[in-house]
Formats: sequence, structure tokens, C-alpha cells
Amino acid sequence: MEPALELAQLPMPASDRAGRARGAGSSRICLMSLGGELFAVDLRHVREVFEVESVTPVPGLPAILVGVANLRGTVMPLADLRPSLGVSSLGEQKYAVVIRQGQQQVGILIDTVPEIRTIQSDEYVATASRGLAEARPFVSGLAKIEERMSSVMDVPKLMACVEGTAM
Repeated sequence: MEPALELAQLPMPASDRAGRARGAGSSRICLMSLGGELFAVDLRHVREVFEVESVTPVPGLPAILVGVANLRGTVMPLADLRPSLGVSSLGEQKYAVVIRQGQQQVGILIDTVPEIRTIQSDEYVATASRGLAEARPFVSGLAKIEERMSSVMDVPKLMACVEGTAM
């Protein structure tokens, strides 16, 4: 098994490496791909990225969880968000991003290893929150990343879904 990637090893765009000023109106995000679409998570909620060798199914888990994996001796629950987000479920997901909130953590299966970026507050796009919440229960908005659009994950809502207390 390949070692988990430390956040400092993730790809970073040249604009961030060049020391782009990060003021009060900016935030660091982890940008990842699920079903061919981009999703952003606040970097403060990201612990690490690892390659998933195998998934062990566990009966009785909330529907969003597909099983568990061994991450250096720790049992890590794994979530496949593609059905909940309405994105393509074709193809194997061989990586996971460990998302945490307080003591809770879960591995989110992803298509590609993410990149770390700094985005400015004006790169967030206003959306009709009710329609977005109905279509994608743990997406809080959109962000424009260069010429691409990315859905922004709402980690508290995601963790509520993982715990089986939402949806």
C-alpha cells in the first residue's frame, strides 16, 4: 500500500506557489473530482489522502457508507457520495480524502487525487439555496475556479448524513 499523501504533497497551482496574497477574503480549499465533477472542501476539514486497497462491507451502516478500510491500523468508514450527488457512478474510485469535523472522520471516495488552492471570497457564486439543497443535500454553494465551476461541500451536513441523522 502506498503511504498516505500529506497535504503538503498535494498539487498546488503556480498562482498559489507564487505567494498569492491571502487576506481575510480568501480561503484554502481541497479540490477533488467525483463522477467527473469538481467539489471543494475547506482545507481545515481535510486530514489526508490515501489510496484505497480494499473496502470491507459492514451490514447496518447508513446507506451513504459502502464499508470500511484499514488506514494504518485505524478502521476508516468510507462514503461513496456519487449517488447522493447525482453524478456518474461509472468507474472505480481508488482514492479517499479523509474529512474530519471534531472527533468525526470519514473517507470520501474520489476519482482523482485533489489539489490545494486558495480562493477569494468573490469566487463564490450566489445560488438559489433551496434548489441546490434539494438536489445535493450536502452542497452549500458554488465556486468559480479559473474557468470551471465547483460545488462547495457543507461538512456538517455531510457528517450528519454519514451518521444517519440526516436525509
